Amino acid sequence: MSNRDGPTPPESSLVTGRRPLGRLVISLAWPVLVQQFLILSVGLYDQFLAGANAPADAAKHVGYQSSQTTANYLAWFITMSASALFSVGATALVARFVGAGETGRANRAANQSILMAAVFGVVGTPLTLLALPWGAHALGMRDEGAADAIRFLQPMFLLLTFLLVEQAAIACLIGAGDTKTGPVVLGGVALLNIPLAWSCYHGWGPIPAMGFFGIGLGTALSHACGCLGALGVLAAGRYGLKLRLADLRPDVPVMYRMLRVSVPASVDTLSIGLCQLWFLSLVVALGEAELAAHGTAIRFEGLGYLSGQAFATAAAALVGQNLGAKRPREAARAARISLLYGCVTMSVMGVLFFAFAPQLFKLFNPFDHQQPIVDAGVPVLRLVAFAMPALSAIIVLSGALRGAGDTRFPILLTWIGFLAIRLPLAYLLTRDSVDVGPFAVPGWNLGLFGAWVAMFADLSVRGALFLARFAGGRWKTVRV
Repeated sequence: MSNRDGPTPPESSLVTGRRPLGRLVISLAWPVLVQQFLILSVGLYDQFLAGANAPADAAKHVGYQSSQTTANYLAWFITMSASALFSVGATALVARFVGAGETGRANRAANQSILMAAVFGVVGTPLTLLALPWGAHALGMRDEGAADAIRFLQPMFLLLTFLLVEQAAIACLIGAGDTKTGPVVLGGVALLNIPLAWSCYHGWGPIPAMGFFGIGLGTALSHACGCLGALGVLAAGRYGLKLRLADLRPDVPVMYRMLRVSVPASVDTLSIGLCQLWFLSLVVALGEAELAAHGTAIRFEGLGYLSGQAFATAAAALVGQNLGAKRPREAARAARISLLYGCVTMSVMGVLFFAFAPQLFKLFNPFDHQQPIVDAGVPVLRLVAFAMPALSAIIVLSGALRGAGDTRFPILLTWIGFLAIRLPLAYLLTRDSVDVGPFAVPGWNLGLFGAWVAMFADLSVRGALFLARFAGGRWKTVRV
């Protein structure tokens, strides 16, 4: 493909270098691994702040943690569904253009992604704020628990635009091969979050004590600063990408190309989010201790998930750029190496989950009256340790397929996993009986452990289906 946009800077392409592919995967993945742990550290610190500093009243202490679990699900659902609408297409399109040597078009795509993120954030902010009470009540939260969840999320959604633009900027840089700026930006977010969330929660100097609202406000302000930092990097120019006023004017054809990839990815993320919220509603019905245990276990399981996400990001960039350079065999090889490294890393995390589950739960639940949370959470964290290989296939190969622009087929796999396996099994394994029309099917009522058995079965089946899709090779011919 001819380059009408001038020569490509050597650092902006991953497919023209001579480094062994394994080393290239590692060099791309380790900064993202740091980035993902920094993202998780923000949530873990918020959870620690609520769990270790809640009122002495035991019932309210557990209630704080269960409210935060629900709030985290709602925040994840809204922000991930929204960001997928532009960031997935941006990474794929920027990677294709960079791989083909068309740096001007890559830069144009990056600017259009920033524009869409900003517009979506401005329009979506009032809508999400209005929908918060409905979302909390739809998940079964009532009275003070619902009020706590809403207070925690209000400042985050008030500053939603900053979070979405931050994610879009980092996604564009990843497509260009820059996986190091994201960790630097999010490292600043994590460091800022500690004093800001603490000060807004407890009160300090002229800052009043704001409780749950203060934790969310500190986190939101930290991401706002991260957004400004990411935009500053693009304004200075990085990996051939630079913010330009002319490129920020709406370009419908470029937006359409990005949305062709992003809309199915967003539908997939939306489907996962809705099914996860449905699944959460079953956990909510089990009681506050089980819900708090579920939230803590999910946080730790996120250590494994985000480890795989680092290699998924490397796979997306390498697959996209190699396909742009007309090198499908190298694209497949990059995905296989990324999967191998991701599977090994996540399996090691699984061993740590199994061995140190009691200690991990005690870290966030140090008081005697929190023992029911520990008792409910340790078995499920040990169970999910055995799902790490299957989960690595889902995460890494999903990244590879998105880098290729194959974002439609994963939707079907999501529906199969949740609607045919996880949710029906969760009903059977968490209820005494399940009404099916005029009939009542006996259940096993295994509590939270039953819900996680259903999740384990879903992950195992979907992992096998993602492997089959990748081995089939049709993703190599998807047009972006």
